[in-house]
Amino acid sequence: MTIKKAQEIIDHWINTTGIRYFNELTNTAILMEEVGEVARIMARKYGEQSFKKSDEAVNLADEMADVLFVLICLANQTGVDLSDALVKNLDKKQIRDADRHRNNEKLR
Repeated sequence: MTIKKAQEIIDHWINTTGIRYFNELTNTAILMEEVGEVARIMARKYGEQSFKKSDEAVNLADEMADVLFVLICLANQTGVDLSDALVKNLDKKQIRDADRHRNNEKLR
């Protein structure tokens, strides 16, 4: 699935099943909440924290998909074409970071 298609599918779902978009501020708060859930899993799976009994059924892929869903909602609401934005962002990084990481002693 392309990013553009995902934006279309989510917009259709929101406007039919979801009734309407939450406002942008609410969706930003939801995005932060979802990112926090990903961070919680990462801290337990790859970091030094341990899982609690209530954390045993967590699914990293599903939580990442929640983040993507809400991010796409925000993009749709604010008129951002994420495909175009990603291409422009990668172009920016290619120019800005052409030698930055290669010359970073910390990465060796």
